[in-house]
Amino acid sequence: MIPRIHKRGSATIGLIRYLYGPGAHEEHIDPHLVAAFDPLTPDPGRDPQATHGQLRQLLDQPVNALPAGRRPKKHVWHLSVRASPEDPILSDDDWAAIARRLVAAAGIAPDGDDAACRWAAVRHADDHIHIIASLVREDGRRPRLHNEAHRAQAEARLIEADYGLRQVTPGDGTAARRPTSAERHKAERRGRQRTPREQLREAVRCSVAGVASEEEFFDRLAAAGLLIRRRVAPSGDTLGYTVALPGDRNAKGEPVFYSGSKLAPDLSLPRIRERWTTPPDDATQQSALPSVTGPASARRHATTAAWQALLVIDHGDDGVIAAQIAATGEVLDALAQTSAAHTRNELQAAATAFERASRSHIRAARGHDSALRRAARDLIHGGPALGRGEDGATTAMLIDMLFFLITAAAHWHASKQHAQQAEAAHRAAEHLRAAYQSAAERPMALLHQRGSRLAPSWQRHHAIAVRHALPELADRILAEPGWPALAATLHEARSTGHDPTTLLTQAAARRELDTAERVSDVLVWRLRRMAGLPAGPQNPQDRRASHARAVSASGRPAHIATRLANGSPRKR
Repeated sequence: MIPRIHKRGSATIGLIRYLYGPGAHEEHIDPHLVAAFDPLTPDPGRDPQATHGQLRQLLDQPVNALPAGRRPKKHVWHLSVRASPEDPILSDDDWAAIARRLVAAAGIAPDGDDAACRWAAVRHADDHIHIIASLVREDGRRPRLHNEAHRAQAEARLIEADYGLRQVTPGDGTAARRPTSAERHKAERRGRQRTPREQLREAVRCSVAGVASEEEFFDRLAAAGLLIRRRVAPSGDTLGYTVALPGDRNAKGEPVFYSGSKLAPDLSLPRIRERWTTPPDDATQQSALPSVTGPASARRHATTAAWQALLVIDHGDDGVIAAQIAATGEVLDALAQTSAAHTRNELQAAATAFERASRSHIRAARGHDSALRRAARDLIHGGPALGRGEDGATTAMLIDMLFFLITAAAHWHASKQHAQQAEAAHRAAEHLRAAYQSAAERPMALLHQRGSRLAPSWQRHHAIAVRHALPELADRILAEPGWPALAATLHEARSTGHDPTTLLTQAAARRELDTAERVSDVLVWRLRRMAGLPAGPQNPQDRRASHARAVSASGRPAHIATRLANGSPRKR
């Protein structure tokens, strides 16, 4: 159940006409009064003799009793409360009791207060009511409404429990602003699923992923096709910014601009600048990193950064952990922008869901998240990845690691009682799970084929290594469909000089495995990363074709190159 307090108004009659009217899309069915401050309050919806003007006059009487100079300009209080779609349809009596509880909790009409504000609750749909109230009490004083939104939300949680309704996760005031009713209706009229505010929030969030400077940020906004206005001080310094969609205009035909802070708390320019904080030793560390040569290497760097962040979440301070979680959102945004079509939708959904998990009341200690932010930058500059070969396989490797990272973030949020953030992280993890299935299908199938073709003696040899290194998980691993892919990886690691038992022991020691859905898949990606193996094994046809191209390029005739690639003996 969601109670929402709307902006205060000055025209009681206008709100009454809306509540009893047909609605913008004829959605108001049978508008009628379910409760009010006085049982004898006229109901224009059910009483043919009652009028909108009579109801307005009754509600405004305490306001009009004041001298003209003492009347508040904004004296109309408006609250809507909506049940969840899966909740049962409540009766008028139930809604009446809920309305009384909410006006009491908000401070409009506290229980036992005979001089409280006048109010009325109107129902015009099965799933919600609207409450209109005057902000002048019967004794001429103003009601005490400090923090009324929080108190109404707290009462809604109790109402949910009392009526057996869906338990909504309580908020903490760090969520992005929701679109207004006017914005939603405008989007509906234009046939759009999202409001301009939501589109702009996503565009700005994606533009800031991994940026290293203010100018780069504004260049990215412009490249995204947004209209930009900078607020500049007399000194020439930029104080803030606003953005608009080119096609979103007001009644005067002017673009509708939103400031960054109106999109999300962490998208104001001062908060964005905090992301560019650099620790003293970062320049040295950055110069030591290998350069990114394409999508695959960018994904490998990001996998390493995600692994390091996972260890920080396990053992770091709260501020440092909050920074890692916030930067994880940037990596998700960058990955979604640069991944192939078959994974892009789920990755975008994961990034959108995780946006809520990236903010809490624990302030992020920026600067400690430089590795993840650099990984996001590498992903953007590495360019778009194909869905096959090394690009596709390293995408699966990174998604696998991000799944663990986001699950760890969900557990941390839950331990801090950040209910909304924990729920958002779990939703993001489910989208990542779906994206992983798409990304890993081809490389895991190739590894599965390679492992299935291993000689039985080698399969037994690698199974023994698993039993020695992971005795408690061995039976589970060997029974999983992914075991042949893990056997192929162990065989490949052995052929490059690594000891499979040692690798397995190290992989298990770095982090627990028993909560993984597919332990063999997790081990495949960990071992391939640790051993420096290619993430995307080529199938025999790919290797033969690649070799034929290489030989042909050396000057041999194409038919000879093909015969050599296929391993055919050369005629003498």
